[in-house]
Amino acid sequence: MGAKTELLATAAAGALKIEPTVVVAGIMLAAVAAAATWLLNRPSRTFTEAGIGGTVGNEYDAWTEEGILEYYWGEHIHLGYYNETDLKAITNPMKSGKVFKDTKYKFIEEMYKWSDAERNSGGAPKSILDVGCGIGGTSRYLGNKLKDQGTQVTGISLSPKQVERATQLAKERELDNVNFKVMDALKMDFPDNSFDLVWGCESGEHMPDKAKYVEEMTRVLKPGGTLVIATWCQRELEKGQDEFTADEKKKLQFLYDEWAHPYFISIEEYERLCGKTGQLTAISGANWVKETIAAWRHSIWVGVWDPWMVIWKGFTSRMGPRVWWKTIREIVTLERMHRAFDCGLMTYGMIKAKKLA
Repeated sequence: MGAKTELLATAAAGALKIEPTVVVAGIMLAAVAAAATWLLNRPSRTFTEAGIGGTVGNEYDAWTEEGILEYYWGEHIHLGYYNETDLKAITNPMKSGKVFKDTKYKFIEEMYKWSDAERNSGGAPKSILDVGCGIGGTSRYLGNKLKDQGTQVTGISLSPKQVERATQLAKERELDNVNFKVMDALKMDFPDNSFDLVWGCESGEHMPDKAKYVEEMTRVLKPGGTLVIATWCQRELEKGQDEFTADEKKKLQFLYDEWAHPYFISIEEYERLCGKTGQLTAISGANWVKETIAAWRHSIWVGVWDPWMVIWKGFTSRMGPRVWWKTIREIVTLERMHRAFDCGLMTYGMIKAKKLA
């Protein structure tokens, strides 16, 4: 202990009548807490490179190999759709984990219904493209749901590890109408007019060119087909407002840089991008924050009731105890996401359109 620190500790102890060692311990604990807070406020996964082998693909490779995300979130790495019964189960240790995964199936059903895909196609779409498919949960769900109607589903991802895992799970389920490819959504290999339904669920967040994202999905969509997008958005600036406040910019920048997002746009901007293609009609958007916001904190509760996967990975994975620090970072980010959606800085964007015949 340095002379100055010892003098301060002794003085404080004398004033409060407590042991100097207790004061020093308190000072050291406060210093550790301050250092941890500083580190948690420094984003660790800034978007730096687009395409296969870039930041996004590499991060999803790592998450897939790690297995923690799949263990807690299941096959569907997207938010869920909640009703009142689901909300009551969040803090129930006996039901929470199952309900968390079940809400994601509900989301797919609600998104499919909302898209108007069957009305636009005059029945079940025969060909579906899942853009940014993750480990293929949605692709397999839609493939199984529409299998008897002759539907073929293709999922694409930047992550080779995700495609490998998605393919493995499809084989285990004996789904021969579902396939997966490693592909950049901004430079797809498919011919024009290939799919009856193009589906993008929580992939637009990672796209460094949102206009190209919409244009490419429109290009591969068949005339009369349906485009539907679910994505995290930032709110539209108010009339006469040129930019976000300094505090809002700081909050958004953290969310960009912690989970490899280049930037977000508003629901209204997605609608405008759809209109600018000159090929889409019946364009509309909706904000599903009310239906999805519970997922952020629910994902934290799932880990509280069942922490053993994280504890085990800390002893057995290549990362070792760094897994525990990474998990703490994820919890902090999940909470900050919740707050951003709760205060209206972020919105949950749903956008749908039909390609002109």
